Amino acid sequence: MCDDKTVADNEVYLRKKAALSRRDFNALAAGAGAAIILPAPANAMAVTESVVTVTTPDGEADAYFVHPAKGKHAGVIIWPDVMSIRPSYRQMGKRLAQSGYSVLVVNPYYRTHKGEILNEGETYADPEVRERIAPHRSSLSPETIVTDGKAFADFLDKSGAVDKKRKLGVTGYCMTGSFAMRCAAAMPDRVGAIGSFHGGGLATDGPDSPHLLIPQMKASALYAIAENDDEKDPEAKTKLREAYDAAGLTAIIEVYEGAMHGWCPPDSPVYNHVQAEHAWSHMLTLFADALA
Repeated sequence: MCDDKTVADNEVYLRKKAALSRRDFNALAAGAGAAIILPAPANAMAVTESVVTVTTPDGEADAYFVHPAKGKHAGVIIWPDVMSIRPSYRQMGKRLAQSGYSVLVVNPYYRTHKGEILNEGETYADPEVRERIAPHRSSLSPETIVTDGKAFADFLDKSGAVDKKRKLGVTGYCMTGSFAMRCAAAMPDRVGAIGSFHGGGLATDGPDSPHLLIPQMKASALYAIAENDDEKDPEAKTKLREAYDAAGLTAIIEVYEGAMHGWCPPDSPVYNHVQAEHAWSHMLTLFADALA
């Protein structure tokens, strides 16, 4: 989960890796990912992309919708990380669409803010950014995640670009890894695959822990765990494994060696290309099997 401890861990990691001063680290964080363009898939499909509005029980959610220009395909909901919708996630959504999926990248904070929260060059490493984001995070709850998820699924199913005979995929990053789990539990007959990438708070001791929802799911899953997240909470992966085994569901649960919290989006200061591609390929394999 993104917090002050995570930021400190990532700063130590980067400074050790490149012998950076604090000034150099801040400069790197501000410019991270600016020049990183994710590779298009082989035989990339032509896609159609647009900014859309999704009606939810609480208002109008802005989102980015991208899908192959022809035909109907399996739908996928992408919940961005704590820094919300931004160019890197639209890039990831487009890349997934080029592989043959109809993808909705959502703004989880639409109740309190439309569009992007970050300005160019800003990252979660900045205390002011964390302070600015805090009230938007507070606008969410397990209940709103479910109602929003159902509205996003309904939008996809009515879009004309989604094959409703195929299951939906849902992915989440950082705090939204748990969002994917809540969607799968709330829509067991619609969601066929979920992916959590450096997700936080997935298996806690609380009565509302997301892992307690696994018996309600029917989805296959991928949990790509950051090395430093695992160091802070090594029992989380065990709780997940035991819950999936008890439910008889397929789940890949893997700690990514050398990958720090936040390594997947290409604008992250700790973006790890090799491990991000590893996680991406596992997700594509999962979707090919579970959303066929």
